[in-house]
Amino acid sequence: MRMLIVSGVVAVMTSLTSTAATPAPAVDSAAIDAVVDEYRRAIGLPGTAVVITHGNTEVHAAGYGRTPTGEHVTEHTPMAVASVSKSFTALAVMQLVETGRVNLDQSVQVYLPEFAMADPRATEITVRQLLDQTSGMSDTTFPAFSRPQPSSLVEAVAGMRGARLAADPGTQWEYHNPNFQVAARMVEVTSGQPFDEYLQEHVFGPLGMTDSRTVDTARDLPPSAHGHLRILGVAVPLPEPPAFGNGSGGVLSSAHDMAAWLIAQNNQGRGPDGTSIASAATVAAMHTPSTVSDSYALGWSIGTTASGAPLIAHSGDLFTSTAYQALLPASGYGLAVMANTGLAYADAAAIAERLIALLENTPTPPTGPPLAMVDSVLLLLVLAAVLLGGFGVHRSGRWAAAGTGRLRAAPRLLPLVVPLVLFATIHRAVGLLYRGRDVTWIQVTYLYPTFMLLLATATLACIAVLVARLIALAR
Repeated sequence: MRMLIVSGVVAVMTSLTSTAATPAPAVDSAAIDAVVDEYRRAIGLPGTAVVITHGNTEVHAAGYGRTPTGEHVTEHTPMAVASVSKSFTALAVMQLVETGRVNLDQSVQVYLPEFAMADPRATEITVRQLLDQTSGMSDTTFPAFSRPQPSSLVEAVAGMRGARLAADPGTQWEYHNPNFQVAARMVEVTSGQPFDEYLQEHVFGPLGMTDSRTVDTARDLPPSAHGHLRILGVAVPLPEPPAFGNGSGGVLSSAHDMAAWLIAQNNQGRGPDGTSIASAATVAAMHTPSTVSDSYALGWSIGTTASGAPLIAHSGDLFTSTAYQALLPASGYGLAVMANTGLAYADAAAIAERLIALLENTPTPPTGPPLAMVDSVLLLLVLAAVLLGGFGVHRSGRWAAAGTGRLRAAPRLLPLVVPLVLFATIHRAVGLLYRGRDVTWIQVTYLYPTFMLLLATATLACIAVLVARLIALAR
């Protein structure tokens, strides 16, 4: 049944490729520049790179603004593509499937004996289930970020030995970065090459992607590939928080290189010069949703555009940069955007949404309320917390004198401890808001910097008042 579906998709893609060969709607570089420049001015985006392809042709590739280190962003500036990396890992695995060295529906442990978990069900996890994220692994049972971070794919897989599954393999879809870390390590063991070396030889090299590579951890990112937080509309350069990402989010690429990647996806596995990195059937299989989730395939998300047209895409989110890639099968377009601001702002996806509207000649989505206004309100509350804390310390003597004894004072002091408890556990509360995803405390600070400043100020103010009142009671 799965092969019939893939064959059908191949036939549809062949038909769409023929359609894409017809003259494209008139979208020129000036119109694309205007969309990007207007967004950058409205939002205060420091730097971005954009590429649009049509069929086997690059329509536009350019950089805008500056990197955190002050260089101009160009079409050859390597930028982090974050979870867009998953589609590269999926292709690497599928190449091994093509050559017969890997079977998608075989147990992962057949190819990667070192992969073991405390849960006996892990022996049932197939290669396909890693790539379509139905393995049963989950942030709720194996924290991706809050555990000690590995420094290599070997360590990443070894760290899973004490973990359990959240569901039976193949029964539930859940986004989980370690799925693709296991897949990347499987590529290393099966091919006998380090993962970056494999991608250079079998993907980046054949496509002429000379600006691209993959790294293990956030500390391996070059300074120019870090990003920014925006506070009061001002972009503040910051390094990416510590994390491991090879296989799941470690690829660096440029607008120039992403053009070749998009062309291969829209051209049945053939790059700009006709070099094949995968068969048409393989590409179609990667774009076919799983039987468990109709919105996720093998390293790609499946959906529709605002106009209802088919959309094959994947976003990528780091805490100081974002990325987005999309294929529009009905028109033959492909596009990719990299932005050097973090996931709190979703700038890459927002620019991509506007470019898709341009390509489809539909209304441009409205720009949301400026976050600078939210920052202003939160900073005013910071000032209020300081003033209230000072007032509480000043009046602590009167508070103690007006009380009815030390024992009865304890319940009146307990509310002052609440901000401290929230400050220490805020990452768990945010994780619940993100549907159980694992989030560290420092990552929350990157997500909501002014809110965390308010929470820290309120915590210190309450502690100061608490200490002052205890001293007053003792006297």
